[in-house]
Amino acid sequence: MSTKIQNAKRLYLEGIRDGNIQEALDKYTGDSYTQHSAGVGNNKEGFLKFFIPFIKRNPVRDIQIIRAFEDGQYVFVHVYQSLNNGEAKWVTADFFDTDAADRMIEHWDAIQAYEEDTVSGRTMVDGPTEIEDLDKTEANKEHIRKFVDEILIGRNIENITKYVSTEQYDQHNPKIGDGIEGLLEHIQKNIANNIKSGYKKLHLLVGQGNFVSILSHVIVNDVDFAFIDIFRLKDGLIVEHWDVQEKILPKNQWENSGKF
Repeated sequence: MSTKIQNAKRLYLEGIRDGNIQEALDKYTGDSYTQHSAGVGNNKEGFLKFFIPFIKRNPVRDIQIIRAFEDGQYVFVHVYQSLNNGEAKWVTADFFDTDAADRMIEHWDAIQAYEEDTVSGRTMVDGPTEIEDLDKTEANKEHIRKFVDEILIGRNIENITKYVSTEQYDQHNPKIGDGIEGLLEHIQKNIANNIKSGYKKLHLLVGQGNFVSILSHVIVNDVDFAFIDIFRLKDGLIVEHWDVQEKILPKNQWENSGKF
């Protein structure tokens, strides 16, 4: 495990799970810390202002980092949180930028309530976690970039089999069924119902080996969302998908420059 991944995990676990916020910030963040989690201000002061009351409100914090990978200066983590013995459960996905000393200097995220019941029967976080195919990192990143451009933004769904496996597509979005059939049904239903939804812009793309994650601005029924999608690829095709979807707060509620 690299130093930057260790530092990202420790900021989460030592700082938020264990409640040692100041110590974790001093060890694992850089001279500045630009924040894009809408309710949290920049730098250590903003982090402390938000998380000190959070820890008091939630004395029991089960936080598990399910997946973590890196891409150059960036780190990605996929996290499950259970607060106060299951009183609230969340799935979070986070991107961090790092400095030359591998400390966190910028952060983007999306958070969504954990749903127990899913169409596929899979949970929102289970599935493979091991990084494989390191020699295919750049090819897999390019594959996802083209998938975003042609399918998610361009909506040329007739070309979906260029990107998604017809033999295996394990789905972790709680509202969508397994397989390419479940994905197509979801897309076609939105089109048929004239739902004013769609991917508008890709903001970040981070990958390592067989995993690639993206941060996108998405419109859902005329409402702005930040989506983080996580893809697992095999033999050049997408075979598994997780996501985290967060509605973007009105600008007057932001504590920083915004989600992107």
